Amino acid sequence: MSIVTCTNLHVSFGEDVILDHIDLAIEKNERLCVTGRNGSGKSTLLRLLAGEAEPDDGTIWYQEGLRVSALPQTLPERSQKTIFDVVAEAFAETGSLLQQYHQLATSPDPDMNLMDRLQQQIERDDGWNIDHRIMATIDRLGLIPSETLMHLSGGWLRRVAIARSLAADPDLWLLDEPTNHLDIPAIQWLEGVISDFQGTAMVISHDRRLLDRVASAVVDIDRGRVTRWDVGYQRFLERRTHELEVEERNAKLEDARLAQEEAWIREGVKARRTRNEGRVRALMEMREERKKRRERETLNMEIDAARKSGRIVKELEHISKSFDDQRILNDLDLVIQRGDRIGLMGPNGTGKTTLIRTILGEEVPDDGHVKTGTKLEVAYFDQSREQLDPEASVIDCVAEGRAFITINGRPVHIITYLSNFMFSKDKARSAVRVLSGGEQNRLLLAKLFMKSSNFMVLDEPTNDLDIETLEMLEELLHTYDGTVLVITHDRAFLDNVVGSMLVFEGDGVITEHVGGYTDWEARGGRFRDTSQATSQAEPKAVNKPQRRKGSSNRERERAQELTNLPSRIEELETNIATLHEQMADPDFYSQSKEYQQSTQDHLKILESDLSALFERWEELETDREP
Repeated sequence: MSIVTCTNLHVSFGEDVILDHIDLAIEKNERLCVTGRNGSGKSTLLRLLAGEAEPDDGTIWYQEGLRVSALPQTLPERSQKTIFDVVAEAFAETGSLLQQYHQLATSPDPDMNLMDRLQQQIERDDGWNIDHRIMATIDRLGLIPSETLMHLSGGWLRRVAIARSLAADPDLWLLDEPTNHLDIPAIQWLEGVISDFQGTAMVISHDRRLLDRVASAVVDIDRGRVTRWDVGYQRFLERRTHELEVEERNAKLEDARLAQEEAWIREGVKARRTRNEGRVRALMEMREERKKRRERETLNMEIDAARKSGRIVKELEHISKSFDDQRILNDLDLVIQRGDRIGLMGPNGTGKTTLIRTILGEEVPDDGHVKTGTKLEVAYFDQSREQLDPEASVIDCVAEGRAFITINGRPVHIITYLSNFMFSKDKARSAVRVLSGGEQNRLLLAKLFMKSSNFMVLDEPTNDLDIETLEMLEELLHTYDGTVLVITHDRAFLDNVVGSMLVFEGDGVITEHVGGYTDWEARGGRFRDTSQATSQAEPKAVNKPQRRKGSSNRERERAQELTNLPSRIEELETNIATLHEQMADPDFYSQSKEYQQSTQDHLKILESDLSALFERWEELETDREP
């Protein structure tokens, strides 16, 4: 049963089409995962559904009485407001209804019909128990109602925002990157909250483990198109990969067919015959379709590698550090050697960033000292994005006035370099402040990787990045010849990148473990519960859609034929090109006339076969269309 239906929605920013006349139905009690590259329109879609933005065209239908609540990417501002005050903001509308009701109740001549309607609305929203619901939500999330927001960390501010979005008991809960700033225990807790939620949840997240656990269906946004996949996240990845391969193959076929028709039209006289007018019109249509095709941008990141560092990169001896009465580092000894890939993992506030700043010399320890190895060139990714000037252009932020930069000894134009990080020419000239969070992180990576380094220090590099960029970053770090030190709460990233981990358990306790997150977990690794949250259960298994009945043998044969066509066409094109090269060679005409005629006849047969294959391909594609 649909609770929301989007029809013909269209959104564009200038010439950039974000959502291209899309349709989407959202069902009751679903767990929808929204995927797509940074800037593809994921947050835009959620803002439309939340009523925070209007489409350029199209309509959104909501089930009558549907309650919608959104968790934005932005954190609540630090202020003197208490946690109770902020969570209570979720009930602003209900508070207004209560105010109207009490005004009418004290009026000498109240409108009884209006009072009745107000009472129904208040009861529907459980308005008489607002205080109880606020306190119950605050307690469930392990928060203290009287505490102000002034000194809360990003992780605790995120919990406050989650509490505010959840307190109103929505039917549709929209979560935009909810795991940002959360540590692993909090992410695991959030998985349980989403799975137990009695309504429909729609989640944008780069956390692949979370998506694996909670998603019952996937909504994918790509080049303005929205596709719904009624499968879990892993199955979606498999099917999506196959679809992109088919799309690429078909694009090559279409380009080859267009090239063939363009060659035909250049013959001139034949193309102008009356009986060929249909073919000319078809060519015009093919040209228009080619113009409309939106190519999928490719990410091509590269690190400017420096000379090798010394064998010992950093050596820490008896390092201790405290803030007020809180012990962060306690008599820590650590040796980082060239080529190490070390992950730092643990709850927020346990000292991970402090250790990195101490290693880099930006924080002075209370006791102990840090030895630095030789030939060290450091590249540092700072999660606060302080390296980015919001008013500067993307180009100036990276190039600093230069037209060319040097990567691995070769000059690269700044526009070309930025295009490797999927910044178009227009986007490269825009201000940093208009970029999405993921685009800003991608810009930080572009700025980082142009710097020659052999010791890469990354503090929460995965926040806001789309999954495709995450996977590319993982591959890049695999090939990096230097030393890597990374703080992250992304469990999949730890599994895919690091060879060992420093696990921060709190109160200055840090333990070293070989392997990634899954290895640590398999050995019984667990974090102590640092919150008062009561919902710690593992996420429930989602209901999987029933498998459709198998296709008929004939359908399978046609599908197999369609799959095999590209290789057959490619083989023919190769043979035709070889014959053309032979016939272009002056020595060809020194051969016997019989040989020349045989070659020309063979060429005609191959060209005829090629045309037949193209026609067959069109026929099979037409049959596949609904």
